[in-house]
Amino acid sequence: MEVEVKFRMKNGVAEKVRAIAEFVIRKEEVDLYFSSPIKDFKETDEALRLRRDIEGITITYKGPKIDSETKSREEIKLKVDSFEKAVQLLEKLGFKPVREVRKIREIYKFGDAIICLDDVDGLGKYIEIEIESNSIEAKSEIFKIAELLGYSKNESIRDSYLELLEKISQTKTQNHRQ
Repeated sequence: MEVEVKFRMKNGVAEKVRAIAEFVIRKEEVDLYFSSPIKDFKETDEALRLRRDIEGITITYKGPKIDSETKSREEIKLKVDSFEKAVQLLEKLGFKPVREVRKIREIYKFGDAIICLDDVDGLGKYIEIEIESNSIEAKSEIFKIAELLGYSKNESIRDSYLELLEKISQTKTQNHRQ
């Protein structure tokens, strides 16, 4: 399970992360999200994503969030060797591409945690702190790291980047209708 929190980037936080954590990699991630032919992922709070980055291509299923404070959820990842063939396979099964999410991500290691500094096209800068764990109790360790970086629990954002981009699109559509 992925136990994770996300925050909007505050001034000085990237520098704090770079001072306390070990740099792992900087990369561009291109995520293509899909809708399901048999259920509405918005209603079930699930996601199916195809990701391409310098480390390869991965299909990821994300289950519903399991608590009210974090973005923690089950994740199932599968490496594939062709982005185009994976898209073709999913489309043949009735899945439809919904939206692409692009970001530049810097990854750092801090103890058992991974800290990601993200610059997301159309959204701006965010920080994610995550721990792979079999227990939601790992969130207490994540919130300690967040506090060390200057964040409180109530600043946590539970929406995914896809959800945040969808909200912006809906707002723009509503504003054009007025």
